[in-house]
Amino acid sequence: MSKMQQRHTEMVAALCRRIEASEETPRLDDLARAAGVSVFHLHRVFKATTGLTPRAYAAAHRSRRVRASLEVRASITEAIHDAGYASSSRFYENDLLGMTPTQFKRGGDGMEIRFAIGLCSLGSILVAATQRGVCAISLGDDPEELLQELERRFPKARLVGADADFEGLVAKVVGLVEAPNVGVDLPLDIRGTAFQQRVWRALRAIPPGCTATYAEIARAIGTPSSTRAVAGACAANPVAVAIPCHRVVRTDGGISGYRWGVERKRALLDREAGSPSIVPRNRVPRSR
Repeated sequence: MSKMQQRHTEMVAALCRRIEASEETPRLDDLARAAGVSVFHLHRVFKATTGLTPRAYAAAHRSRRVRASLEVRASITEAIHDAGYASSSRFYENDLLGMTPTQFKRGGDGMEIRFAIGLCSLGSILVAATQRGVCAISLGDDPEELLQELERRFPKARLVGADADFEGLVAKVVGLVEAPNVGVDLPLDIRGTAFQQRVWRALRAIPPGCTATYAEIARAIGTPSSTRAVAGACAANPVAVAIPCHRVVRTDGGISGYRWGVERKRALLDREAGSPSIVPRNRVPRSR
């Protein structure tokens, strides 16, 4: 890392701590003044480092605080106020949870999730989506296990079998598996902490055919000491291939664990590197 990159990383890390400690979202010009840089420079460097604008980072942090408070607070209004919102309406305007706070507190009660299970070259594949976007993509050997996993994640949601329109979405997801170099911009409805969202955004910036190490992702989001936490965020990724956690490898280039199986990770990397075979190879394409 160059001295300039190191300064940027330290600046963004300090700004993240400042945002997290503030009850109200800091103004961009106030953050720029604290960092001693222009508003334009701060906005560009912050987004390049974390994958989020300062405002989006603050919103994601508040979302995590609301989630944590909802788990212990009897009142939804109290939980929203605990997270620093002056009123419930301000929270609803931001729509941070992907579902209403009541649904979140009740484990997704009242939500409708459409799903379909099919086959691809890597085995069985499950695709599930809310009205907002894809909320789950899973790969496995046993279709029944994939469905059971979806039921565990959304125990109180109404699961609905796919219709003809939904099959088009499934075809797009399968296309990501079979031809990842083509790329498909899928609408996503996923939930995670502010840190997980930063990691997931960084993962989506890795082009097909390239890889990054866990340490490189940690540096990219401005937290160079969070390598293990980055690995944890990769493991928590709910949408295989749409968020390409398979493109993250060890520092020595070796393939580490993968939520849907190391062999599938190796096959995806082979495919992106241009190999027509899904037979595991000994070498992983390096970052470039």
